[in-house]
Amino acid sequence: MKIVALAGGVGGAKLVQGLVEILTPDELVIIVNTGDDFNFHGLRICPDLDTICYTLAELSNIETGWGRKDESWQFLTEFKILCGEAWFQVGDKDLATHVYRTEELNTGQPLHLVVQDLCAKWGIKHRIFPMSDDIVMTIVDTVEFGELQFQEYFVRHQCKPKVTKIRFDSKDAPNPTPGIIDAINRSDAVVLCPSNPWLSIDPILSIPGIGSAIKKKFTVAVSPIIGGKAIKGPAAKIFYELGITPTSTSVAEHYEGLINSIFLDNRDGNLVDEIVKLEITPVITNTIMNSKQDKIQLANDVLNFIQRINI
Repeated sequence: MKIVALAGGVGGAKLVQGLVEILTPDELVIIVNTGDDFNFHGLRICPDLDTICYTLAELSNIETGWGRKDESWQFLTEFKILCGEAWFQVGDKDLATHVYRTEELNTGQPLHLVVQDLCAKWGIKHRIFPMSDDIVMTIVDTVEFGELQFQEYFVRHQCKPKVTKIRFDSKDAPNPTPGIIDAINRSDAVVLCPSNPWLSIDPILSIPGIGSAIKKKFTVAVSPIIGGKAIKGPAAKIFYELGITPTSTSVAEHYEGLINSIFLDNRDGNLVDEIVKLEITPVITNTIMNSKQDKIQLANDVLNFIQRINI
């Protein structure tokens, strides 16, 4: 069975980790959001790519969900003394990643080849693709500060500003990373991981050609909303601020026309009838991934459903 997974953030990384435990490198392609990427004091930072790569390489800080385990902070401490401000947390090990990636990009290497190189160095055998080699920026329009680049909203302002709109900005029409469309076309199904729909999945779908290719495939989503709340991140807050009740039904409506089925947590079983009316098949299971076994179990549930219904 060949699967393409769209992911970003901690929730996406968790399900991807479960999928990697079950599917071989030939069976799984992971497409990662790069709308969060930005330049920080001359370094190219790719937060979602790093979160997923660190997770699969077993290098991630499982307590925070971002950054490296056993991290030290000498660079950041000295940097704060010199410039007085360092709102984005860069640890010493993490810094090495950013410096290496920036140097490679500055030589003209496209991002997807830099990612391949990093994965090889970290022992990651599964294929991880940035959504595009072109720069695409997620822009969050807020009441308090106007338009903010995503990391300014997410980290610098800690998601506190009220969101009024989200858009994706690029200098020219971005192209999907080479190999992505072919991977989708060859897949048996596409999985939208439990990532923030607006901030992690929509940027990927905004790349010309990706959404239209996915619409031709059997596609399932895993809701990031459980009992009206997000496990991590500002998803539920953004729902409210955009005038939408944060429920798995709302997630299904957001993906209407794209997905065939959506996985809900056990506590959201009361939403089944609402989702059926959207002509989307709801599947009830445990979607909270506190342990590695939870991740593998949810991945198994998703794959078994796909095989039973679509293969």
